Amino acid sequence: MRIMMFAHGGSLNRGCEAIVRSSTGIIKEGIGGAKVFLLSDRPDTDRIIGTLDHIYDGSAIPISKYSPQWLMSLLRVRLFKDEKYALGQIHHNVIKRIGLADVCMSIGGDNYCYGEQPGWYEINRRIKKKGKKLVLWGCSIGEEDITPRKLEDLKLFDLILARETLTYNMLKNKGLTNVRLVADPAFTMEKIELALPVGWQEGNTIGLNFSPLVMSRNQQSKGAIRELISHILQTTDMTIALTPHVIEDGNNDFDVLNEYYREFKHTGRVILLPGNLTAVQYKGYIARMRFFIGARTHATIAAYSNMVPTIVLGYSVKSKGIATDLFGEEKLVLGIEEISSGELLASKFEEMVQEEQAIRDRLKQAIPQIKQMSYQAVEYLRELA
Repeated sequence: MRIMMFAHGGSLNRGCEAIVRSSTGIIKEGIGGAKVFLLSDRPDTDRIIGTLDHIYDGSAIPISKYSPQWLMSLLRVRLFKDEKYALGQIHHNVIKRIGLADVCMSIGGDNYCYGEQPGWYEINRRIKKKGKKLVLWGCSIGEEDITPRKLEDLKLFDLILARETLTYNMLKNKGLTNVRLVADPAFTMEKIELALPVGWQEGNTIGLNFSPLVMSRNQQSKGAIRELISHILQTTDMTIALTPHVIEDGNNDFDVLNEYYREFKHTGRVILLPGNLTAVQYKGYIARMRFFIGARTHATIAAYSNMVPTIVLGYSVKSKGIATDLFGEEKLVLGIEEISSGELLASKFEEMVQEEQAIRDRLKQAIPQIKQMSYQAVEYLRELA
């Protein structure tokens, strides 16, 4: 089986790296002789994933103004309201590779949470026109994200693998019959344990991840996180390890966390992990933490999968759905509107500390089952052959 992954923005988002890395691993483990190719917006960032059989440039190609392609696109849109030609030109790097694959796999876990996606709709249409199998791999989608146009696109897929129950139930309720429930592949990802930095307390370090994305959606959250850091420093003897997980320009966790580090480093109990580690290296640090608080979904998955009690600073259905599948409830998941209050964050931190052992016990019970659901995705994929 030849599998082409697409809709991938690049591995400077270590969550995207985790999806590609873990998916490639379980596919090759479960399907003998499988070849896995990747189409990436930033192929140079993906060279760190050595298990891929090939990496192609899948980035969009702008149409130059006044070029023949531009004029043709303009005429088709204005005369016939037809954007297919223009989208085909823009996404030519993906479309020209369709023939290499038996299965084309859209891997952006929450890509369908961000409005209409006409480019992907056109790519999907052309994949099916060429007679290839089309899979939406490990997705999360909120009911508020569904539009008539998006629903029609979702019907094109031969297989939709929802990574948590909330998405699965919603899509089934929309009448889709091509949906199966699995878990995020990153639960199965390996880890690499680097040397611990100066100031790390073994068994008594709490990780904190925060993102520009969350901060932009709730300006008050920046101050609330500062209050939480102060609370932890004043009421415990723990070390706080500030942990970036996305390091893209304009969306760089390291930049936000570095502000907190400069403010609190004088305490001797706040450290900042490097901003250039891979997903497996970050997971190696997160696995050795006592607690974790995170805004990036795959940083929290790294914690969950190593039985680390976690507070999720959630901003979409995926965080709530994953927690529900683990705990039977939205355990220690705070919505974007809830992280304005340092007092509320502190109370959730105290709740996590008080329930530390119970949470660990629950994760020890749940994680093997969740990992099995991750592997089940490969069984569903195999059935397409």
